[in-house]
Amino acid sequence: MSESPDIQSDPDRPGQLVATGDWRIDTVGGQGSPFGGHSGDCDALDATGVEHLDSVGALLLVQAAEQAGIAPEFIVLRDEQRPLLEAVIAAVGDREPEPDPEPAWVSFLAHIGEVTTSFGGGFKLFLGFVGLGMESLVRTLFRPRQWRITSTVHYMEQTGLNALPLVMLLSFLIGAVIAYLGATVLREFGAELFVVDLTTIAFFREMGVLVTAIILAGRTASAFTAQIGTMKAREEIDAMRTLGLDPFVLLVMPRLVALLFMLPILAAAATLAGMAGGMTVSAFSLGIGPDLFMSRIHETLELRHYLVGLVKAPLFAAVIALIGCLEGFKVTGTAQSVGERTTSAVVQSISLVIVINALAAVFFMEVGW
Repeated sequence: MSESPDIQSDPDRPGQLVATGDWRIDTVGGQGSPFGGHSGDCDALDATGVEHLDSVGALLLVQAAEQAGIAPEFIVLRDEQRPLLEAVIAAVGDREPEPDPEPAWVSFLAHIGEVTTSFGGGFKLFLGFVGLGMESLVRTLFRPRQWRITSTVHYMEQTGLNALPLVMLLSFLIGAVIAYLGATVLREFGAELFVVDLTTIAFFREMGVLVTAIILAGRTASAFTAQIGTMKAREEIDAMRTLGLDPFVLLVMPRLVALLFMLPILAAAATLAGMAGGMTVSAFSLGIGPDLFMSRIHETLELRHYLVGLVKAPLFAAVIALIGCLEGFKVTGTAQSVGERTTSAVVQSISLVIVINALAAVFFMEVGW
């Protein structure tokens, strides 16, 4: 029967350890650590007394030598066991030491850098996509054969007509809320009539087009991303390129043109619905009838208020359509990627719409509009 693995100091040769026994996984596994306690200034490890050796035993011999301060090259073995030990030493030497854990603040700063770099790259890609969209729009404008009228009309119905009830309902409720809150504050000053001014200017300048853009950003941008992303996952876009067709002209241009036409129309409808909500609250809560409400609108409203809201509509439409299509082209081919890109399209569209609206509001106020 083979002896258990063991390492002992050699009393005749100070500074030298002697390994004996069976150094295989079957015997070593149940022995715990056969070399515990041997550390210090040792010169060599004599393992010529090892009866049997496998890779696990060779690894334990190397660890025993390192613990005792002995370089693996000073392990003495029989000639037939030496190649196995050298292979284990080479494998252990190829392992890179584990790096020390970074402090939390370093990881936090690294994460901020990664997010900033990702945002910069994404913004650069979006600008390139915008440039490609403008170039394709101008190029196809004078080539009627490339107009996708059927697809454009389909997306006009999908993004505009089908979204009209939702846009008008939400705008009506928002107009009613604005009028009610304004009445609650202005009633203390006896200025309930100015609720008409508040509702009118708010919807014609900001709320009409902003509410419409936010609804379409959540409804339409996600649909564009899911549609194009699914086509990307099924390799239909690659098939288009194989046939010599331009996926941008086929997929992006109809959606972009449809939204450019429909968002201003929806914004106008949302403005009228918001005014109707304000008129309803004014009639039932403030005693301001429809005639007085319309008369006050005629006195207050100027053309510049409507133009300020109208000029932002095509810009919002382009942002929503291009972001939705761009995120669709980023899909890598899995269902998870489609979901991630759809979420990203909605978040980016809504965020960019609000940022652009805020910058435009400041700009127009500064120039006296």
